[in-house]
Amino acid sequence: MGRMLGPVCRRCRREGMKLFLKGARCETPKCAFERRASPPGMHGIRRGKMTDYALHLREKQKVKVYYGVMERQFRRYFQMASRSKKNTGEALMSILERRLDNVVYRLGFAVSRRQARQLIRHGHITVNGRKVDIPSYLTSVGDRIRPKDRPKSIERVQAALQESNRQVPDFLVRTEQPVPEGQVVRLPELSDVSIPVQPQLIIEFCSR
Repeated sequence: MGRMLGPVCRRCRREGMKLFLKGARCETPKCAFERRASPPGMHGIRRGKMTDYALHLREKQKVKVYYGVMERQFRRYFQMASRSKKNTGEALMSILERRLDNVVYRLGFAVSRRQARQLIRHGHITVNGRKVDIPSYLTSVGDRIRPKDRPKSIERVQAALQESNRQVPDFLVRTEQPVPEGQVVRLPELSDVSIPVQPQLIIEFCSR
């Protein structure tokens, strides 16, 4: 399985914005982006105006890094969005937001998407009462997401909830119970994405 390796903070500096890849640490003065916001590399500060191609490429790369998906998987999502009756760009972002690792993160059950993927792969998360260990699983309206009914799983989720005070997006609902639970109440829309995105640039790049 392919993984994104290397320094995480360099990716935020490359895209010129915080992507919150380290969770709560990104909201503290320890965040490397706050101390050094210039692009990585010895010539980062002196870089000139980006070409049209570079603008399209960087928008695609930003979304890939933000959701933690590789190129082949991203292309598959683009093909799914192209077959949709909705606007292709909006459909693409909706698919990415429906990923289980993203839903777990947006519910506050993990401090970052990387931690959310780890929780899912280790079998700590259930969907509608059944264990799901595939981070790319696409959730549907009505799905109920909660930690597995065992102390270790519940403790990890509760610790993440205490560490982060993240606001739950409108397409999700989180109930505060002894065992926290979230539910998908509608399909996510472009307005639910928590970073500024221009899907049209991505669609134009992938359609070349």
